[in-house]
Amino acid sequence: MITTVTADGKKEYEFIEALKKRAQNSDKNVIPTVSDIIENVEKYGDKAVRDYTVKFDGKAPDKAEISMDDIDKLIEKCDSDYLETLKKAADNIADFHKRQLQQSWLTTKNNGVMMGQRIRGLKRVGIYVPGGTAAYPSSVLMNAVPAKIAGVEEIIMCTPPQKDGTPNPNIIAAAKIAGADRVFLMGGAQAIAALAYGTETVPKVDKIVGPGNIFVATAKKLLYGVVDIDMIAGPSEILIIADESANPKFLAADLMSQAEHDKLASAILLTNSAEIAEKTVQEIERQVRSLSRNEIINSSLDDFGAVIVCSDMAQAVDFANELAPEHLEVCCKNPMEYVGKLDNAGSVFLGNYSPEPLGDYFAGPNHVLPTSGTARFFSPLSVDSFVKKSSFIYYTEDALRNDSEDIIRFANTEGLTAHANSVKVRFEED
Repeated sequence: MITTVTADGKKEYEFIEALKKRAQNSDKNVIPTVSDIIENVEKYGDKAVRDYTVKFDGKAPDKAEISMDDIDKLIEKCDSDYLETLKKAADNIADFHKRQLQQSWLTTKNNGVMMGQRIRGLKRVGIYVPGGTAAYPSSVLMNAVPAKIAGVEEIIMCTPPQKDGTPNPNIIAAAKIAGADRVFLMGGAQAIAALAYGTETVPKVDKIVGPGNIFVATAKKLLYGVVDIDMIAGPSEILIIADESANPKFLAADLMSQAEHDKLASAILLTNSAEIAEKTVQEIERQVRSLSRNEIINSSLDDFGAVIVCSDMAQAVDFANELAPEHLEVCCKNPMEYVGKLDNAGSVFLGNYSPEPLGDYFAGPNHVLPTSGTARFFSPLSVDSFVKKSSFIYYTEDALRNDSEDIIRFANTEGLTAHANSVKVRFEED
């Protein structure tokens, strides 16, 4: 079961180092296999994708692309209440992400100079959505909704078929609600390669986003540069900071909500109360028995879980900033006082009634978050992830003449005489 540690400035940081090693998902045994898949898809296109679908998923669909008529028929199989929940979640996600939208801008100076920045959505984006045992319709919403808001012209979604070769209706419903333009029934590294290079039927995209297993993550990493990607996601993480006012029942439930993702998931509690620590462990032992994924939870908590008793809340905050977790809950009497102190986290959940699943599914902020300590320098998926920016400059003749000596001096200092000449020739007498 989960380990309890008293922070001493050493043990807790040894734990961080162990987590970093766990999070290194660039499995050397996977790279050759994924490289072969990418090469074959680049060479043989749809045939390679179909062959790999049979090999890895059991059966290839009759048609790789799902028609809009078939999408509508699949949605009819979904629970009506579930569809309403999807729509509510999509509305919340859209409301949050619309506030991120930036505008192009132009500024002028007295000498006639004009400069500015043009912002527009990417032309085509590929979204990968797992569809097997880890089928997450919520990921469709979190990836597609901000892309639409950003102004992406076309969203191409790929999701693997079920064992019988058919799509997962719940994922297809999410795709329709979120605004995906085309949906293909293909998965794994072969789908990532198809999106990156294009095939006879799959259009080439500019960026690929979305979660996946080690083969998908490795394919995205190897193809970065051919296309842009969102991030290399590691195992899921939750860190909870709790004081003596916290409810151990809630803490235990929230720790396990992430531990159930994967045996490599990390769940950590930081508290200044030894009593809270002890009661939380007891609650985990009580609650886990009734949970369907208790084997995964127990394995995750055994290997990568910890309850760390800190000397005070300041020590807990320092540790949290060092760990830079994907999800960070603050279960304290006055959670808002910590907002300005917690600098490194993918998403922060404040108070006893803001559990992490609220962010996973419904509140609105994106659940595609940096993992493995990368929240120190990466941000959550956002509208910005789906736009590109370019600057523009307009100078009059007089404005360039006025700055010409400085530009020529700069160029000559760097030894780039052709740069200097480009300005100089404009003011030479014929």
